[in-house]
Amino acid sequence: MSTEIVKASPIHRGGGALSLGEMSPRDAWLFCESLADTPLLPDAYRNRPASVLWAMEYGRALGLDVVTTITTIHVIKGKPTQSADLMLSRTRAAGHKVRIRQEPGKCTVSIWRSDDPEFENAITWTYDDAVTAGLCEMRNDRPYSRSQKGEPQAWEKYPRAMLRARAIAEAVRSACPEVLHGAIYTPEELGARVDAEGLPMEAEVQQLRVVQANEPDPWATPAPQPQTAAQGRDYLNEAREAADAATVRQIWQQAKVDGAVPEYLAQIAEVGKQKAAAEQQASDTTNDEDIVEGEVVADSDADHAAAVAELRAAADAANLTDFEKGAYGALGCSVEDASANAIRALAAQIRGAA
Repeated sequence: MSTEIVKASPIHRGGGALSLGEMSPRDAWLFCESLADTPLLPDAYRNRPASVLWAMEYGRALGLDVVTTITTIHVIKGKPTQSADLMLSRTRAAGHKVRIRQEPGKCTVSIWRSDDPEFENAITWTYDDAVTAGLCEMRNDRPYSRSQKGEPQAWEKYPRAMLRARAIAEAVRSACPEVLHGAIYTPEELGARVDAEGLPMEAEVQQLRVVQANEPDPWATPAPQPQTAAQGRDYLNEAREAADAATVRQIWQQAKVDGAVPEYLAQIAEVGKQKAAAEQQASDTTNDEDIVEGEVVADSDADHAAAVAELRAAADAANLTDFEKGAYGALGCSVEDASANAIRALAAQIRGAA
């Protein structure tokens, strides 16, 4: 168990720092243009003077220096957010006492306000809380959280850091919201993919720019989107547990629609090929045992050709182009390698969707 406790003095501001309040609008813009040229800035602000200007203005409102602001303040879905560590430092700088207790599977943050030092504001986050919030699942007593593309997410890779960040954010909002100045959430709480420090990946950070006339406001908060059953699915595991190759094809198609990476799709397709081969082998064994007037009843070339013709007819009726490529993508293999049953199942699916 680790414990940290600090009681800080009120913020001390040094002199000599540049202030936008002492610049004309033109000087402020020229300064931000110059600053944006430096390669030392994070990618979110490099060569983007409008973003630097926004950061400086917001930091000035919070009483923060520019360096702290541009490394800890980010805009997610049109709302400013700050890291859990910045929330913690501002709470301590305001004179409040904070204690953090980190134990296996849980983290407790206690805050004693400077104006009410006898009362303990305590918030505890556990893995059960994370599961209840839909942030992860528990598998083999460890958090499990995957993206739609099957990639491990923060709750799986950094569970201790995520528990700590959630506990800090909730405790600060509850005990001393005045230190947050409107940036009341961490990036992860608004759905951004974050690293071990709780900072958003570059692709998640919105940038400031001039909005042209008649253009929708890119900073407007998007309307809430309903959760879909596909979110959080482990397509590869579903494919392995599927009853037949036709079901695997449906899983592959849904994973592709949901944006799975080609490598992940290839793994699902390989499972489909294995199941199709097993079905073909089972069909051949069954056919070998079915003797009618001394002849073996098999999945003959003529039957396979008839199934391919049926599939082509269904594709033509549905105005589908590039037959070979489309069939390969849906079957997980070429029509020559697919069984007649698999081909007819795909033809029936196309006719039903037409």
